[in-house]
Amino acid sequence: MTADPPYAVLVFSRTAGYRHDSIPDGLRAVGELGRRHDFTVHATEDGGAFTPAGLARYRAVVFLNTSGDVLDDARRAAFESYVRGGGGFAGIHSAADTEYGWPFYGELVGARFRCHPEPQEAVVRVEDRSHPSTAHLEPVWRRYDEWYDYRTNPRPGVRVLMSLDEASYSGGGMGDHPIAWCHDHLGGRSWYTGGGHTRESYADPAFRAHLLGGIRYAAGVAAHPAP
Repeated sequence: MTADPPYAVLVFSRTAGYRHDSIPDGLRAVGELGRRHDFTVHATEDGGAFTPAGLARYRAVVFLNTSGDVLDDARRAAFESYVRGGGGFAGIHSAADTEYGWPFYGELVGARFRCHPEPQEAVVRVEDRSHPSTAHLEPVWRRYDEWYDYRTNPRPGVRVLMSLDEASYSGGGMGDHPIAWCHDHLGGRSWYTGGGHTRESYADPAFRAHLLGGIRYAAGVAAHPAP
């Protein structure tokens, strides 16, 4: 892989609802990816980082297992301006369980959490292997995680990268069940993965490569070829 130009990402892991015990593992994983792939990682749970000047330092903002309402109106406005100005967003797992009252964020993340069964192994169907977050995967990826159902199916408004085979596990209720996707949104780039509930996810080389590709795409240093 050709070296990327230097860039920085902000990893935001503030919670106002359920707090995942995997957050430290996720922070460690993204930090190690940054050191190995020459991007700077700044981690915070302080919404004060969301100012126009603060966000201008970053090519992408990663919402790592955030939950609930984590930004006030001024911080929301700054983040919306950042995305409209070309900034990138990468959402991991409960990023979809965040900011239910903020329509812009709901459109950015692509779908909102509804419910989930107990963590279990499932078959993930890799629908699009042209994306940097899925190019390393085989068409079928068996992995253990907590699998979200979403309130709406994001497929009409996003480019689906992976979906769940609901026959392979118990408790899925969507039928057509996207679990990772990306889209351009109002000038910025958005990538989301439903994986990342478990601590073990962040030690898995395949999942780490999935995160790396999503971050690189969100930061605009890795392209996604047109279908």
